[in-house]
Amino acid sequence: MSADYPMYALSEEHQAIREAVRAVCDAKVAPFAADVDENARFPQEAHDALVASDFHAPHVPEQYGGAGADALATVLVIEEVARACVSSSLIPAVNKLGSLPVQIAGSEELKKKYLGKLAAGEGGFSYCLSEPDAGSDAVHMKTRAVRDGDTWVLDGVKRWITNAGESEYYTVMAVTDAEKRSKGISAFVVEKSDEGVSFGAPEKKLGIKGSPTREVYLDNVRIPADRMIGAEGTGFETAMKTLDHTRVTIAAQAVGVAQGALDHALAYAKERQQFGRPIADFQGLQFMLADMGMKVEAARQMTYAAAGRSERGDADLTFFGAAAKCFASDVAMEVTTNAVQVLGGYGYTRDYPVERMMRDAKITQIYEGTNQVQRIVMARQLLAGVQSEL
Repeated sequence: MSADYPMYALSEEHQAIREAVRAVCDAKVAPFAADVDENARFPQEAHDALVASDFHAPHVPEQYGGAGADALATVLVIEEVARACVSSSLIPAVNKLGSLPVQIAGSEELKKKYLGKLAAGEGGFSYCLSEPDAGSDAVHMKTRAVRDGDTWVLDGVKRWITNAGESEYYTVMAVTDAEKRSKGISAFVVEKSDEGVSFGAPEKKLGIKGSPTREVYLDNVRIPADRMIGAEGTGFETAMKTLDHTRVTIAAQAVGVAQGALDHALAYAKERQQFGRPIADFQGLQFMLADMGMKVEAARQMTYAAAGRSERGDADLTFFGAAAKCFASDVAMEVTTNAVQVLGGYGYTRDYPVERMMRDAKITQIYEGTNQVQRIVMARQLLAGVQSEL
């Protein structure tokens, strides 16, 4: 690993970013998290605060008006927001997911226009890959794009689209040549205002209720040909490259919500009295807390290591991105469930945030590739000898 990107210690700049994001979250995100969840409403307060502080899309390069944050800094932003409210953390996370294809493969004109608008807070960016019959098996998508002169016409349905309806811009994967399978899929930028774009009703979900998840309907949506991202037929490759990087942001979400749950469990254990003393004095509970802290820190270190590989574009990023996402999300589910256990009956009520955190944590094991798919990805990388020697 290169010496200029330390794995085991944050630089002063990265520490300052963490402190700045935490301050914003303590003031403008955490106080609204319970209400956002209870009413399944978009976290507007968090959105406005993140835009005002330039944390809504920190990954956008400076030449397009963004903060130019590196992969680790972006991870820190998402981790800290998720510590307070996972729904709100999907603002910077999905803005990266949706816009990264443009950043990776888009023309300079596309980058200037859409990354510039995103950086300026003029609209969020969502990612449209999954469909009703194409989840993990994304190659078999049915959405089509047909060339018509200097335009493309898109038809199809995209499902499980995070922040659909709120975002102004959408990276859409569509089949342009059905005979070529993955090599016949292309990527496009679609705008919310394009004629023929509409949205389904919000899904009624277990968690992340503040982040709307809807179907996106594309009904003869005609867009200029220059809205294609990269060359025709490269969309699937771009989509997979994107996920290699953005799985690290899901790992960051998982670490954040796990840390938030651990924080509440520790505070409660020191205050709650039973048998004449704090329950934190009991060894059985201490062992549970120790395991929680140990696993959160292991997940954090793996996530930061993956962020370093994302920044450098290392050959083993695919393994590390999948490993960090898989491990951290499994840890998040375990730690948030144990936090509920520490709080006992109180943990099972909405009066305390660990119940919400447990529900929110579950999705990190599912989206951007289920953890079963992550294990397939990791195994293939190991068998191919791609994982770096440590």
